[in-house]
Amino acid sequence: MTYTFTAKAWKHGSSGGWVFVSLPADMSAEIRAYLKVMEQGWGRLHVEAEVGRTRWKTSMWFDTKHDTYLLPLRADIRSKENISIDDVIDVQVRV
Repeated sequence: MTYTFTAKAWKHGSSGGWVFVSLPADMSAEIRAYLKVMEQGWGRLHVEAEVGRTRWKTSMWFDTKHDTYLLPLRADIRSKENISIDDVIDVQVRV
């Protein structure tokens, strides 16, 4: 299954915190309804993500406080694609 969306990059916590994009709530609800059985500990779901010309294997986590999946954007990915905090980016995830 492939999902495409646009989201703002945001940083969790203080300096050194992880950078994420949040999947849209309706998309997260659909993914969770069909694929929750594939989740591992802490709501982790293996995916292949793509931003710009960069594709990588990673995991996204379901955030129960906000009812959405969070996709981490590693520093090397942000550097390759010139992504800063608060940038709005196009993202594709394949489950």
